[in-house]
Amino acid sequence: MRRVSIFGATGSIGQSTLDLIGRETNRYHVVALTGGRNVARLAKDARRLGAEIAVTAHEELLDELRAALAGSGVEAAAGAGAIAEAASRPADWAMSAIVGAAGLLPGLRALEQGTTLALANKESLVTAGPLVIETARKHGATVLPVDSEHSAVFQALKGEDIASVERVILTASGGPFRDWSAERMAHVTVAEASTHPNWEMGQRITIDSASLFNKAMEVIETHEFFGIAPEKIEVIVHPESMIHALVGHNDGGLIAHVGPPDMRHAIGYALNWPERRPLPVARLDLAGIGRFSFEAPDETRFPALRLAREVMAEGGLAGAAFNAAKEAAMDRFLAGTLGFTGMAPLVERVLDRMSGEGSLGIDRFSLDNVTRIDAEARAIAMRQTAEE
Repeated sequence: MRRVSIFGATGSIGQSTLDLIGRETNRYHVVALTGGRNVARLAKDARRLGAEIAVTAHEELLDELRAALAGSGVEAAAGAGAIAEAASRPADWAMSAIVGAAGLLPGLRALEQGTTLALANKESLVTAGPLVIETARKHGATVLPVDSEHSAVFQALKGEDIASVERVILTASGGPFRDWSAERMAHVTVAEASTHPNWEMGQRITIDSASLFNKAMEVIETHEFFGIAPEKIEVIVHPESMIHALVGHNDGGLIAHVGPPDMRHAIGYALNWPERRPLPVARLDLAGIGRFSFEAPDETRFPALRLAREVMAEGGLAGAAFNAAKEAAMDRFLAGTLGFTGMAPLVERVLDRMSGEGSLGIDRFSLDNVTRIDAEARAIAMRQTAEE
């Protein structure tokens, strides 16, 4: 049996992963499940799948988790340290689906065990791509992409020489505000930004998608994971969300990955890699769909894409600062102290300040310097106002 762990088990990616594992319980032994505040769901899944340990990120919820697991034989733990310890337990395969920079350390700990890491945590590559790739290389581990776009690129490149790649095109749905004016977007509510037209995701990633920060992160991820030069990475708005990415070669041909907007495909591909196994996802009726549409992204209304290119040009710890400032800006949006269209300008001000101070350059990546820049960028973002 394959030993598997899921970090971020109570979120949308984690739940989709457990759905696939739960259909073939004879193939898997669950080592660790981690989650956030939904202790009831975490305990239920840990009991159902016979996990060795269940961990909540919140130490104050440990007693509640222990009570929910009483008599099950499943160990209970809480806190960031406990999550890191769970990630250090031997496993053949692990899903990294914790949202935000908090997902970096557990992923690194899993890689240090030689585990195959299915990476759904965008922030790991955005904040510390070289560190993640080097840790995997050093310990003989494998990193597999789980974002639908990067899974699509990964699959389209199978059997191809990456040296022949001329361009990589990531698709974006455009989110719920694709056709909204800048004036109307200035008054977007949290509820409006938390609803996606095509995908069922957690609140934070849905808001990232609505602002195209999600796509900006994926542009940086593409550069870090595949080593594709930034100028070869493009974004196209594709409202149907059925073409996930396209890879263009030097002979002018494009290879597209097409599938339903269901994350179980990318998860299942990583779970079963290097094989393909049947997955419970819809089969597309192309005649019924009729046509696919495309349009260029509007970087005036959605400046996050421009910021991603600036981050790649800056290099060093710019990705860590970018992500931390973005997370802090979203915290303020959720708290009602910053408007939806104020997030990108705030992130830009943080980057400009830190770049001007020379604090983003480094000789080498380490968890310590990534953590230091993360904290500094968050502090600056929380002090800034939308009018500065």
